[in-house]
Amino acid sequence: MGVFDTMQQEGHEDLVFCTDQEAGLRALICIHDTTLGPALGGIRLRGYENESLAVTDALRLSQAMTYKASLAGLAYGGGKAVVLSTSKELNREVLFRALGRSIHSLRGRYIPTEDMGTTTADIEHVLAETCYGVGRSQAFGGGGDPSPMTAWGVFCGLRACLQQAGTHTEFESMRVAIPGLGKVGYALARYLNEAGAKLLVADIDQTRTRAAVEEFGAEVMSPEQILEAPCDILAPCAAGAILNPDSISKLRCRIVGGGANNQLQSEGDGDLLLEKGIIYAPDFAINAGGLINVADELGPGGYRRERAKTKTEEIYSTVKRILADAAKRNVSPHRVAVDEARKRIASMRQLRRNMNVTD
Repeated sequence: MGVFDTMQQEGHEDLVFCTDQEAGLRALICIHDTTLGPALGGIRLRGYENESLAVTDALRLSQAMTYKASLAGLAYGGGKAVVLSTSKELNREVLFRALGRSIHSLRGRYIPTEDMGTTTADIEHVLAETCYGVGRSQAFGGGGDPSPMTAWGVFCGLRACLQQAGTHTEFESMRVAIPGLGKVGYALARYLNEAGAKLLVADIDQTRTRAAVEEFGAEVMSPEQILEAPCDILAPCAAGAILNPDSISKLRCRIVGGGANNQLQSEGDGDLLLEKGIIYAPDFAINAGGLINVADELGPGGYRRERAKTKTEEIYSTVKRILADAAKRNVSPHRVAVDEARKRIASMRQLRRNMNVTD
């Protein structure tokens, strides 16, 4: 299927290619759906084997952001920027100011924030060229790095998973496996450690795993081994598409829920988890804390941490509702979550049509 066919089938609105030879910029900005409001989503800096993979990632990530914003009750749509680079020699200020100019040309249809591979400093560079952007440094009135809030939302959502499993909502002595100790994964490990969980961790960066051993007494495994480890909870916090027919067949956990985006390789993989009796918290439902946090910067009076945290803690109720509905209907939680997100968007679209008719 070609790019245009994929975009039309999945409801994408725009895919913008951005280049600046002097800055070394090669980027994509994908806007999925702006029915609920401007597209809000992170800037991902990552090396890709080819441009086709980057396009696929941008399309999938932007769609996930739409569903994430919808389920969280935010007045925003979904978007994503993907910067193709593995070079450490690039001047980040020059690179992200060039991207900022491209973002500004969209006149607010896309509002960026940080994501995998980018930081608050990168967002400040973007904002040197445009007024559109969130995830600002606390020194400038923003919420700073949203990763801890993403992790806090995952922590809250996992409590709902434990309740659905018929146990309790506490993590004492629970074995939790965390593939990926980036900004979200490490913050989640800290919350779980404080709650008494026993941690299994994996990351390609050995400095992160060593830190987890020293701070949390974690057991280190390879990225391949950790997916097969006996545990109560698997909390993916690395790259997406970690759950596929092969990996699911090897899982030895009761619950899957983590900070990674697009954990399922395909929608049918959610059905495989259901068949195996594994409780799955849809990623765009459980990991919305970071989006909620940056969206709060656009709220009345600017960023308010307690307001953002209170809103993030609603993820517990969202995940609890989705899991209960899925169990009642005997369908995968992923399908329930997608349906719920789409229904809110469809309702708003119909409301706008009605308003246009009356006007």
